[in-house]
Amino acid sequence: MNKTDQIIGCIIGGAIGDAFGGAYENQLPPIDFSADHKWRLSDDTQLTLATCEAMIASGDVIEPAKIAARFAVWHSQKRITGLGASTLKAVTELMHGGHWALVGRKGDRAAGNGAAMRIAPLAFCLDPKEAAARQIIRDVSRITHHHEEAYAGALAVVVAVRSALTGDWQGEQNLLELVIAALPDTSVRDRLIEFSKLDLPISYLAQKFSCSGYVVESVPLAIYAAQQILRLGFAQMMQEIISVGGDTDTNASIAGQIAGTLIGCQQLPVTMIEKLPERDMSQTIAHDLATLITF
Repeated sequence: MNKTDQIIGCIIGGAIGDAFGGAYENQLPPIDFSADHKWRLSDDTQLTLATCEAMIASGDVIEPAKIAARFAVWHSQKRITGLGASTLKAVTELMHGGHWALVGRKGDRAAGNGAAMRIAPLAFCLDPKEAAARQIIRDVSRITHHHEEAYAGALAVVVAVRSALTGDWQGEQNLLELVIAALPDTSVRDRLIEFSKLDLPISYLAQKFSCSGYVVESVPLAIYAAQQILRLGFAQMMQEIISVGGDTDTNASIAGQIAGTLIGCQQLPVTMIEKLPERDMSQTIAHDLATLITF
């Protein structure tokens, strides 16, 4: 698999999930996909692209301060929409001179999926098996979320994307095990362990365990859905995770990032790519970053 195509597939796959899922956010199942809802990008993709831009400017080096500064620029230019409370607090304080390591939300309400939704590009440059890499992942997560579960969710996404990129995961039903082995003892890990023992429809898991923006619910469900990519295909996998409701844009975006890395951009449905809002911008940023990566 061409790794440049995989990196672009990660970004575009995530953007498709965000835009498709966002069209049905906050709707209760069953969701009617026959209606032609307008797709839109949200902060999931916008902050992911801002992260990519910071990496491009640094020559693929990960610097939390530069990523935070790029978030502030995008927010000042009104290029970020649909911000959650934790991320909004952080970027607002960044715009007013707040330090990147201090502006993130703390406490129980900081256990959202806002760090996990934008962390995928770090998998292109960092090996989460290394302690230094894990510290960088933690630091970048803490720009918006000071919480161990938020970090665990972000780390889980990096491990999943990295596993697809390196070929450690080739589409078999072992992605959950690969992620579990890399995580600290957290509720995110516990939920993944529960899911690894099951072979059930995505809808059943969402009904039993919920599918909100709480990172313990969101990230494991997204990884479980991504693990079904070869069995379901990209479009059906998207429909199944969106159809359960909840935080549809982020859940579908994370699943799309992981699945898109595995299959590459050339294997994403052309009709879905063509429907993507701001497609040229996303493709350009993804390509620019992919050409910098030496793997």
